[in-house]
This record gives sequence, C-alpha cells and structure tokens, in this order.
Amino acid sequence: MALVYLNTLAHGRSGDKGDTSNVCVFARDPKDYEFLKKVLTVERVKEHFGPMVQGEITRYEIDTLCGMNFVMKHALGGGATHSLRLDTLGKSMGSAFMRMKIEVEDKK
Repeated sequence: MALVYLNTLAHGRSGDKGDTSNVCVFARDPKDYEFLKKVLTVERVKEHFGPMVQGEITRYEIDTLCGMNFVMKHALGGGATHSLRLDTLGKSMGSAFMRMKIEVEDKK
C-alpha cells in the first residue's frame, strides 16, 4: 500500500453560503470513483478537518459526474461578514481537502 494525497485521484471545487462550506470532489478517472466513495466517508472527512469544521457534514453523491459534494456546516468561523479567518469564503477548503492522505494499492 502507498500513501498519496487525494489530489492524485481527484480534483475539487469549493464555495460557501454563510457559515457553510461545500467542497465537490470529482474522480479524475471514472474507474476510481467507487474506490473514492468507500474512502471518503463523512467520518474520514471530519477526522481530516478536525476542529476547523464545528458542525454536521453531509455527503451527496453525484454518480453521473463521478463526484461527491460535501456540505460542512459551521466551517467558516461565522461566514464572510462575521469571521476573523483569512479564508472567510471557504475557497481554500477544496485545497485543504485535496491534501487528505489516502492509502492506495501499489501499482507494480
């Protein structure tokens, strides 16, 4: 097994609405999508973001696009007009998500 960053198998887009951040994760290759659905559980995402995300995380699967949308509540320190965070709009959340390390089988 090898440990790789998620961005090896996926790419993402992020945004916000108030204090809620959402990140869409799309498999770079459709054949990796089922694997990513098994690996990217809500629990694993909570573990990855730790105290940065204070609220509930919901995962929506978008099978036709080989992607998942993760909606993370209370993740932006109150949102753009209330937060003291540097990234009040959650634009860096996608990059942070792509830095998640996952185990993949070695290809020999």
